[in-house]
Amino acid sequence: MVLYKLQDFEPNYRDTFEGHDINGLGVYTQGTDEKIGTVSDVLVDEEGHFRYLVVDLGFWIFGKKVLLPIGRARIDYNVDRVYTIGLTREQAEDLPEFSERQALDYDYEERVRGVYRQPANSTQPVDASLPLEATAAVDTTYQQPVAPTYNRDSYNYEHEPSLFGLNEQDHQTLRLYEERLIASKRRQKTGEVAIGKHVETDTARVAVPIERERVIIERVTPADAGTAVSGREADFREGEVARIEIHEETPEVRKEAFLREEVRVRKVVEQDTVETQETVRREELDVNSGNLPIEER
Repeated sequence: MVLYKLQDFEPNYRDTFEGHDINGLGVYTQGTDEKIGTVSDVLVDEEGHFRYLVVDLGFWIFGKKVLLPIGRARIDYNVDRVYTIGLTREQAEDLPEFSERQALDYDYEERVRGVYRQPANSTQPVDASLPLEATAAVDTTYQQPVAPTYNRDSYNYEHEPSLFGLNEQDHQTLRLYEERLIASKRRQKTGEVAIGKHVETDTARVAVPIERERVIIERVTPADAGTAVSGREADFREGEVARIEIHEETPEVRKEAFLREEVRVRKVVEQDTVETQETVRREELDVNSGNLPIEER
């Protein structure tokens, strides 16, 4: 199983603890209140679950670091301390030294867990949730449980809740919930605009100036009327005709197509703010302590 430093796994881990930093807290034995070291780091598994606290025993053994399973620790931020559960100073001395240069393999963790496990002659019942290979065998001669054995291929931290399970009695949390309005937008069709064209028929009128010819016959009396003329000049001939061509203009109309205008179609987006409201709920804490003094932080 791969373990990671908390800082490497989640750089913003302090936000999870409301600004608290577990690194640097003093480690004390529960009951005797004897300081055995300081928390220098936290190891988590691939899912981010706390597995070990790295305890620097430099307070009395210079330079030595050991691992404390999270199930054997009780963190009290009120006094900035970590209390060990069932770990004595002598047991801490027997723990194998932790080194960042050393591989955290199954064998090394088994050496660590072996110090915290119940001794072979303990009468503590075996956890029924353990797999078959990790259940305690029973010595029928002395009726004493034999220490459970574990398989490296199937071992899981949940097999040993006494080492890796959070102690609910020492870690109680009451969560207060509240409702918040989460605003989102949904795009919906409100209609459509169809733009096309059709042909309309109209009667157009145009004025065309034209010319039309006509013949005007004027009969006048010349000034020398009554004057005698010679026989040669007076040529009486029958059938003489004067011909004049008459013309007139008629309008000719034809149609040509011309570009009248262009129609450009586009969309614009207008910004607006719409306010909406809804009733939300929030849980508040009710503390009933009688006359006992309570300090809230």
